[in-house]
Amino acid sequence: MNQPTLPNFRFSIPIQIRMSDLDPFAHVNNGSQAHFFDVGRSAYLEHIMQEKIDWGTLTMVLVHLEMDFMKPILIQDRVVCETSVYHVGNKSVKMMQSLRDLNTNEIKTLSKSVLAGYDRATFRSIEIPQKYKEAFYAFENLK
Repeated sequence: MNQPTLPNFRFSIPIQIRMSDLDPFAHVNNGSQAHFFDVGRSAYLEHIMQEKIDWGTLTMVLVHLEMDFMKPILIQDRVVCETSVYHVGNKSVKMMQSLRDLNTNEIKTLSKSVLAGYDRATFRSIEIPQKYKEAFYAFENLK
């Protein structure tokens, strides 16, 4: 697999690997890695908004997730989840994340995801709220 052009990750959070994250081969299983990306995505949003997010009323939902598993993650690896938004549209936001081993600087897993604006009352898509757009643009230096 060709490695895609990576954004300049401006946010990262350490990930704690637990025994329950391991598969029978002693690798961190794929489901746990998806959870690691959730942790990174949540922390990123709270960081750029500079406030605790009320997840019960958040007007964005995850609508697409893809992951490329490049190398196994082992329990002794020191992993961080790096997160960046690289595109902000009217109704969606594109995000890239990596799980990087700090000991080797190797990217173990890459993820691309799409968050869409969503009205929980009407179950319909909506525009990404302006306050989020402004935060994404400011934090990522997007134009």
